[in-house]
Amino acid sequence: MNLRIVTGTANPVLTDAIAAALYTQPVPPVVERFPDGELRPVVNDVRGSDVYLVQPTGPPVNEHVMELLLSLDACRRAGAGRITAVVPYFGYARQDRRGQAGEAIGVRVVADALASAGAQRLVVVDPHTVALEAVCAVPVEMLTAVPALAAAVGERTSGDAVVVAPDLGAVKLAKHYAALLSRPVAVVAKTRLTGRSVVAEDLIGDVDGRPAIVVDDMISTGGTIEAAVRVLLGHGATPEIAVVATHGLFVDTAVARLSRSAIRSLLITDSVEQSVAPAPPPDTCSVAPLLADAIGRLHRDEPLDDLLAHT
Repeated sequence: MNLRIVTGTANPVLTDAIAAALYTQPVPPVVERFPDGELRPVVNDVRGSDVYLVQPTGPPVNEHVMELLLSLDACRRAGAGRITAVVPYFGYARQDRRGQAGEAIGVRVVADALASAGAQRLVVVDPHTVALEAVCAVPVEMLTAVPALAAAVGERTSGDAVVVAPDLGAVKLAKHYAALLSRPVAVVAKTRLTGRSVVAEDLIGDVDGRPAIVVDDMISTGGTIEAAVRVLLGHGATPEIAVVATHGLFVDTAVARLSRSAIRSLLITDSVEQSVAPAPPPDTCSVAPLLADAIGRLHRDEPLDDLLAHT
């Protein structure tokens, strides 16, 4: 089968970089938008091909998810031989459990919808929950950008920096960074009050007189990072605080929060197209080489073991 990279509208620059790394031309997006908000994607020239549809589902999440679903169906109806959804940032991954009676489990709903729309495989980068693989009806390849990000931040920070998990959910991620950088780990204990409000209360570990590298899978409103930085400074960390995250969403009050904080450097990937960013502007580590490598191996039916998050 011929390899075809189909471009969604969420991040065409990333898709172009992936296609260039694979020495192929992407199939450009043709998405008609009706006055009432309906979308009508059209995909051509994919009959019998091994298709990789690249569409991260960052803000606005619902619109990008719907475009992804319709584009998958368009690929299927256009006669694609095999269809893989490449979703560098997977929206709804945070909705992986019920916090109260009557709640939906969003990650399961979206995963089922992708399979129903025609996806035969899903490729994601550092998803918020490892449960994605368990709830998805099709095979999921969970890639990680951590090695590339760790190498980049290691060049920007001093050797005595402490890797910090901004909450208990990021402890495993922090240990991954710490192992790659040969640095100690500290953990901030936080309580989330609402989707926008976070209270950080204590620190496990020693940062006194040392710079810190705060790591997370994503930055959304910036509340978790802002609270973690406040705790670190309160426990004697030096102001040279670096923040590293795979996905930079920067929604709601994130730009204001991060711009007024004591963060000296911010490093993210290009998994999500940036329309706004805090000051100082973040440095970017591209995931295009990672995704191109994974797509090439999948096309050739080669293993991905050294690219996967769980290894």
